[in-house]
Amino acid sequence: MEFLDARRLTGPSLIFDGPGAILDVRCSSSDAARLVPVWRRNVEHILTDLGWEEPSFASRTFLGGVSMAFAACVDALYAASEINEWAWAASANELGEPVELPDFAATVTAIRATAAEEANPDLLRLLDDARKRGKTTLWDDDEISIGLGRGSQTWPVREIPDAPDWDRYHDVPIGLVTGTNGKTTTVRLATHILRAVGQNVGFSSTDWIAVNDRVIERGDWSGPGGARAVLRQQDVDVAILESARGGLLRRGLGVDRADVALITNIAADHLGDFGSQSLEELLDIKWIVSHAVRDSGRLILNAEDSLLQQKSSEFEGEIVWFSLDPDDACIRSCVDDGGLAFVLDGDELLKIDNGVRELICCSHEIPITLGGAARHNIANALAAAALASCLGAATAAIRSGLTTMRQDENPGRCNIYDLDGIKVLVDFAHNPAAMSALFDMAQAIPAKRRALCFGQAGDRPDDLIRQMTRDAWQIGLDQVMISELAIYYRGREHGEVYAVIRDELIACGAAESQIEHHEEEIESFAAAIDWAEPGDLVIMLALGGAAPIQEQLRELGAI
Repeated sequence: MEFLDARRLTGPSLIFDGPGAILDVRCSSSDAARLVPVWRRNVEHILTDLGWEEPSFASRTFLGGVSMAFAACVDALYAASEINEWAWAASANELGEPVELPDFAATVTAIRATAAEEANPDLLRLLDDARKRGKTTLWDDDEISIGLGRGSQTWPVREIPDAPDWDRYHDVPIGLVTGTNGKTTTVRLATHILRAVGQNVGFSSTDWIAVNDRVIERGDWSGPGGARAVLRQQDVDVAILESARGGLLRRGLGVDRADVALITNIAADHLGDFGSQSLEELLDIKWIVSHAVRDSGRLILNAEDSLLQQKSSEFEGEIVWFSLDPDDACIRSCVDDGGLAFVLDGDELLKIDNGVRELICCSHEIPITLGGAARHNIANALAAAALASCLGAATAAIRSGLTTMRQDENPGRCNIYDLDGIKVLVDFAHNPAAMSALFDMAQAIPAKRRALCFGQAGDRPDDLIRQMTRDAWQIGLDQVMISELAIYYRGREHGEVYAVIRDELIACGAAESQIEHHEEEIESFAAAIDWAEPGDLVIMLALGGAAPIQEQLRELGAI
């Protein structure tokens, strides 16, 4: 058995929906069965000595390990995490593992000190008052807020008012977006649609958190911290929150409720990490967003995803489906039952509600679909249309938003440039499903020759790297520039990933002269541009970020 982590849970999670402390241990399923009851007994033992009330307990077994959690007050989560650390040591020691057992009396004293420092009775009072009044709260280590967006007010957690003006606080509509691919593009599309009708849209994503064009913070803010930051902006009329795997797994969902939740798809990405070693485990993580719309609201699902189809039977609320196939069984069933669906029929994007078919627009009219060639972006457009519709947008607004969002408003996602007759395709695709969709589109773009610039993170298994390399070569490549991507070694040595890609390219029939090795992505890109001639296509997979590539293209005069 191996201790992995003891951390706080701050929102709805795989374990339970309230705050608590969670312990992750890598072990076999038989070891997990032995460990869980011993861990619970040790937690109960130290809680008794501390004088805490007995909480609710929960555990979940994963491939290769187990997570164990117990509920705790929001002002005692650090102390609760220390309890879990001691309980692990005590349990492992009892089960014969070579783990040193800390002194019990000293541990209790230290946890009492942590709990005393962390305690915040004013925070608990405010949270209880808000709950009784039906007001939404958001809390973290530094701040507490009541209401959402335009109806919110925020205070430092140690400066809580005695008598808040409860009547001024209200919520704003919230849309949650998760899935493996298409999240950020869908968020950007839905934001563009809602802005077109005069809404101030707050959104969080893997690129930044912003209100309309006002960027609050750049970086990956697709976790609960990004959600809180957006929902505390007092000029926000509606919020769209990207919810990625990491935040959902480590901290839980950033909000307790939402008006609509969207799951774009489930595909292989980050598999092998604790808690997400299979597609089924990844699905369970993404499914957490359904908790927020369980009692009210709508859940939007991709009808072409077999895992989502199967999982949908567990959801008792209203499901909205979208699909590129109007004859999909889920779509037919939804339409027959008078439900809401968004489909592509030929070239037409349709909204079907209670049997009434309404044309949104044609796929070739949406700039980011590149005339309909980028079918994954047609799917993203349908998902965004469903999301915006469920947040109150009329069909005319959806049509206007989809047909007016330019490529440069979706940076790093399927952007095509012209550089003196050389076509350059820039995308962030980094997992098999995303790369397959991109390669399908790249193959449809007329070109005399094709060059690919790419690399892979070191934490991907060799067979997956080889598969993606084969998929790339099959589109008819003439030159491959492989980037070293040092910041993504993740346990590999210099040149190790390159060697795997090179070996597979040779096996596919590539000549030595068709393979180049560069340290940085920008160097691979420069080499590809030097190699290319008018009529060629350069495909740039910018895993490290598209911004430097796009800046270089601007300097070169690309349009």
